[in-house]
Amino acid sequence: MKKTPISARKDKTYKFLLFVSGMSSKSISATENFRSIADEYLGDDFELEIIDIRKDRQLALQYQLIGLPTLIKLNPQPTRVILGDLSEKEKVLKILNIIE
Repeated sequence: MKKTPISARKDKTYKFLLFVSGMSSKSISATENFRSIADEYLGDDFELEIIDIRKDRQLALQYQLIGLPTLIKLNPQPTRVILGDLSEKEKVLKILNIIE
């Protein structure tokens, strides 16, 4: 069952960072799971930057990552961080404040 987003945030584009480690199975799963959620709940109202920590370690240090893959929602506030492959869709949606 498709849930309705908390609000129609037409003026607030979601911005996410997804930290991965190359083409590992968890990294691929997290990317696919995020895209599925975004397609269903966010449409075109989001920006996603995928960061491979093997190529950009400094950014990983800046965000003090403790595991991978890690999704960080930067906008709209509050910032939220999720660790893992994002396979538990309902949990992900609630943590990111996309649904109630």
